[in-house]
Amino acid sequence: MTRPLAWLKEWLAQVWTDLRASTDTGVLAVARYFGLLYGPIDGQARIDEALRKALRYRLAGHVTWRHALGGITYLLFIVLIVTGVLLSFYYRPSAQEAYPSIQFIVSQVPFGWLIRDLHVWSASLIVVAALAHMGRVFFDAAYKPPRETNWLVGLLLLFLVLAFGSTGYLLPWDQWAYWTVTEVLDALAGLPLIGGPVVAVLRGDAIVSGATLSRFFALHVIVLPWVALVLLGYHFTLVRKHGIAPPKNEHEAARPAVSFFPHHLLRSFAVSVVALGLAVSVAALFPRAVGDPANPYEPAGELVSTWAPVDVSLGLIRYLGAWGFALFTLLGLSLAFIPLFDRSPERSLRRRPVVAALGLTFFVGFVALWLVGHQVRSVAPSAKPAAEQGAPVEPGITLPPAGTTPVRPAEPATQPRDGSP
Repeated sequence: MTRPLAWLKEWLAQVWTDLRASTDTGVLAVARYFGLLYGPIDGQARIDEALRKALRYRLAGHVTWRHALGGITYLLFIVLIVTGVLLSFYYRPSAQEAYPSIQFIVSQVPFGWLIRDLHVWSASLIVVAALAHMGRVFFDAAYKPPRETNWLVGLLLLFLVLAFGSTGYLLPWDQWAYWTVTEVLDALAGLPLIGGPVVAVLRGDAIVSGATLSRFFALHVIVLPWVALVLLGYHFTLVRKHGIAPPKNEHEAARPAVSFFPHHLLRSFAVSVVALGLAVSVAALFPRAVGDPANPYEPAGELVSTWAPVDVSLGLIRYLGAWGFALFTLLGLSLAFIPLFDRSPERSLRRRPVVAALGLTFFVGFVALWLVGHQVRSVAPSAKPAAEQGAPVEPGITLPPAGTTPVRPAEPATQPRDGSP
């Protein structure tokens, strides 16, 4: 046994020697992309020298724990990707098989319930983290020149997160998801000019149906991930190019600089562990229930939200109508234009009253609408069953005879033991 181990040790030593002598620092660029390095990478030095230089990079003293909010958002995004891929192994995006596949995941797949709940909870936590990160950047005036473009990209990423959750919300195909999406799309269809065409493209049918489910699934797992990859790459490139925004005042500027390693790297690691531990803990301790199978012919007796922005949407639609939903969306989009008007070097929030009022209206309004919308438990009175809308009956869905009480569908049958859903 000694000879093979000695050969392996010698081979690893030679690989390390060759790696140290290399001047191709591309591998360090990968580590920098994932936040394991921050400082500039010397492309002319040997890889070990370039690594030491990057680790010795000193960050300004005003960089504190609150600057880790962006890293938390990125970590939760990775968690969503990993859990989403695992769920896609068993999920089937059709009106006949979507709900049984979810039941199979949570009841038959080993730790499938935990993976699903981790995915569901991370979808809400990433919204909170993204809003906190955007709020920190906004109130620190870190969007001022030369970081205007990065602010715009960050805002697009925030709306991309909301688009991910919106398209994924229908995928369980239960009563809660079905009638919530139905109400939101019906409200948006009432908007002039753009409402009808947008809803027609998203719905793909006269009512929310299997066609809608297929389109939401395609957007959720194919289209939006590619858009996210492009925007994230551009966002990280701009962050590395412009660096961290300067301190707001003399007090922050007077703080001594700290080295990236080990101070900031350990700080980022600790925050990541806490965020991941929180996501796993809430997923294990507070599993999200699954409603009854989607039934287009009978509105749900109760709506239970499983995603934070759904409460915001229901709060807007129920109390302010479709126009309230549209105006609040426009308010969020208007934040993209703030760098064009707020170009003075002043960064104190008290001396920027108009900008402060706009930001507070959006962020505080989001929280207030979240609390208000969370109280919504009933289906909107305007929601009509498919039979009243004259919608055709889909294959696999039996329309109960007129005057009879629909019977709750039977529990899904156990799927084959070979692992196929």
